[in-house]
Amino acid sequence: MTTHRDPDALIAAYLADGMEVLPDRVADAVLDEIHRTRQRAVFGPWATRSVFKAALGAAAVFAAVAVGGAFFLGNHGQPAVVAGPSQTPVASAGPSETARPSAAPSPSAVPARAPSWAAAGNMTTSGGGLLATMLLDGKVLVAGGGATGTDAQLYDPAAGTWARTGSMGSNGSTATLLLGGRVLVVGGHNEAGGSVASAQVYDPGSGTWTRTGDMTTPRRGFSVTRLPDGKVLVAGGEADLRTGNPVELASAELYDPDTGTWTRTGSMAATRFGHTATLLSNGEVLVAGGAGFAPGATICCDPLAAAELYDPATGTWTVTGTMTTPRVDQTAVLLPDGRALVLGGADAGAAEVYDPGSGTWTRTGNMPTPRSDFSATLLPDGRILVVGGGNQKDAQGLGVALPSADLYDPGSGSWTSTASLDIPRYGHTATLLSDGEVLVAGGSDHGLPLDSAELYDPGTGR
Repeated sequence: MTTHRDPDALIAAYLADGMEVLPDRVADAVLDEIHRTRQRAVFGPWATRSVFKAALGAAAVFAAVAVGGAFFLGNHGQPAVVAGPSQTPVASAGPSETARPSAAPSPSAVPARAPSWAAAGNMTTSGGGLLATMLLDGKVLVAGGGATGTDAQLYDPAAGTWARTGSMGSNGSTATLLLGGRVLVVGGHNEAGGSVASAQVYDPGSGTWTRTGDMTTPRRGFSVTRLPDGKVLVAGGEADLRTGNPVELASAELYDPDTGTWTRTGSMAATRFGHTATLLSNGEVLVAGGAGFAPGATICCDPLAAAELYDPATGTWTVTGTMTTPRVDQTAVLLPDGRALVLGGADAGAAEVYDPGSGTWTRTGNMPTPRSDFSATLLPDGRILVVGGGNQKDAQGLGVALPSADLYDPGSGSWTSTASLDIPRYGHTATLLSDGEVLVAGGSDHGLPLDSAELYDPGTGR
């Protein structure tokens, strides 16, 4: 029988019986040392020190065995057995086999987690045309939907749940997060389907909506941009009161959250609706494309290639480089390097990049799958996630949604496919969450509104 206090015997036992029996024997050795002191009944300070020294001695035996065993294995060719969650244990070499030492796994050897989608529960309402806004507390406000388009709900990423919040006073066209954390919803349509000038503000603290000042002009199909000073720029659109022909707009106005009022600012060179507006790194706003009257044109409303810049310091617009492709209802994203990516629209597969330094546009790689009514989200690693949308109609003339998703790499200008949606959808919302995942909610397929939501996990590998 092995003597517990004999280190050489412990090492011999380890080599003979394996690592499985060693912890029990070391524990026995510690107890044996404590018993050996014969001072367990008198625990004064001196006795405690004696027991502590005995325990240290046993611990030293354990360390000697562990180090000695490792040294012995390293020099005698016995393979280590390393079994992780996805690993198969390595079989021990038999008497006639030559075993090779196994290298210890390193963090870089851990397989990357592949991108994936997971269900994120069902919303309290459904449909396309919803307005999603990331709040300062990490929750997501989704406004719109329901019979009147006035429903509102909150998604809590921590709990993975949806809950109703206060309903809007009227439907809206756009939603913008203000500097203080409130949300401004502007525009909408009346019962006749005409554009309106109304605006309202959501307070996350109370979960309520309050009417604020109306725009100076009723409009729809306009762009909205929060400026660095906290004011909100609304530009262009179409005034359609359903009393006659719609009027395309070049006008622009500013909302002041402190006073709740709107004031006119400089007008664009072109009338346009269905355009994009991108806040550049220098504080200017790039407006591109849309449909309307280009300067000097007499025909409306073909897609435009014209672009212009708004300077908040002067309240004026300046014409800049023309896009390579006329577009309407396209999507724009500001890239980490300060350029602006514009994609989709009239040419559903084409993409191009605007360089503020030169004021010029350059074609970049086309999307692998042409699509419209999709979402584009800037990920934390600088890539752009493009999700869903559609590019064809069914026999009834209703849009057929796409489940596919693609990633754009600004560094190489190239596209790669990524994990597909569980449920195809177009006209949905997409919101980057604080943990780097993307919440995709609502939308439609074959004209039917969806109430489902999904989370995109970019994974750990590229």
